[in-house]
Amino acid sequence: MTPLPDCYCPADGTRVPAGTLTWCCPLCRGPLDLDFAPTPAPLKSLSGRVNSLWRYAETLPLTSPTTTLGEGRTPLVELRDGISAKLDFLMPTLSFKDRGAVLLAELALRLAPEQVIADSSGNAGTAIAAYCARAGLPCTVYVPEGTSVKKLEQIQAHGARVNLVAGDRAATAAAAREAADAPGTFYASHVHNPYFLHGTKTYVHELWEDMGGRLPDVIVVPVGNGTLLLGAALAVAELHSAGLIDRRPALYAVQAAAVAPLAHAWAEGAADLTGTAPPPASPTLAEGIAIPDPPRARQILRAVRESGGTFLTVTEDQIRHAQLDLASQGLYVESTGVACWAAVREGALGARTGVVPLCGAGLKTGLAPASPA
Repeated sequence: MTPLPDCYCPADGTRVPAGTLTWCCPLCRGPLDLDFAPTPAPLKSLSGRVNSLWRYAETLPLTSPTTTLGEGRTPLVELRDGISAKLDFLMPTLSFKDRGAVLLAELALRLAPEQVIADSSGNAGTAIAAYCARAGLPCTVYVPEGTSVKKLEQIQAHGARVNLVAGDRAATAAAAREAADAPGTFYASHVHNPYFLHGTKTYVHELWEDMGGRLPDVIVVPVGNGTLLLGAALAVAELHSAGLIDRRPALYAVQAAAVAPLAHAWAEGAADLTGTAPPPASPTLAEGIAIPDPPRARQILRAVRESGGTFLTVTEDQIRHAQLDLASQGLYVESTGVACWAAVREGALGARTGVVPLCGAGLKTGLAPASPA
């Protein structure tokens, strides 16, 4: 079995040896990155490989998976005006979070903890519960008390214990992090654990393969904690460093206007959220990206800036209209998952080509309610 790479703190450089249950930097309590710089395989060598994200084995920090459910390799379909959609809601648990969750479950199997815990607004918790069930690992998922009933049912159906937390997403994360310090606990954090990012990056490796060894002008991603955006940045860097693409696409980050701390920091030219004062958060249909204080804020802002991208925000009415527009095209997507289409459907990319992810199935939340007259 391939040895696990060490982790390190991107903020202060503190190193964390592989094979431990340490989930954050011991000094600053921030998220970790992997000391791992893979070289992806050339396009022609992918033919005939397993039809899942594990076909990109050279880029993954774990090999020989035992918990796979066939995740990845989701369809890419054209919408209009040079914009295509990647149907990541066609995953085993109906969201893109399966890409990272399978890596966390594989890592947990190797570390053999007494328990696994996670925190989530729904989709990540569902994915981690499913893959822990597949791996035979006991799992508890901390969720905000306002989480969709359908998502709670799905988490519990996989045998995970649900811990409802009074308060918002930030309160839920705080409760889980306190529990994560208990001995024998593996914290399957889709924010702090870098293995999750190395799972989500396969989204871009698939785009590159399906587009015949190239990428679109713009990759548009929803951003709350930024796990898909940071995974995309990893994959773009890997492909570019290997000489498999000659230019890097711009990363466009989309937030709900109701909860947009990163978009606010971007508009102020800030490198981090420190010292910024975004407007107070308000309720949003895009619950999956309603994150007021993302731990990887500095990394997210830097990744967008270095790509030549930008931030876009969408209103609640734009989200509603985008969900109905996609449904009229045969695609039933949850309200968070339509945010990117809401941001670009009316020409925000101009003549450039772009891809948007449709991250979660509409069955998870139903149609967004109509706004009051």
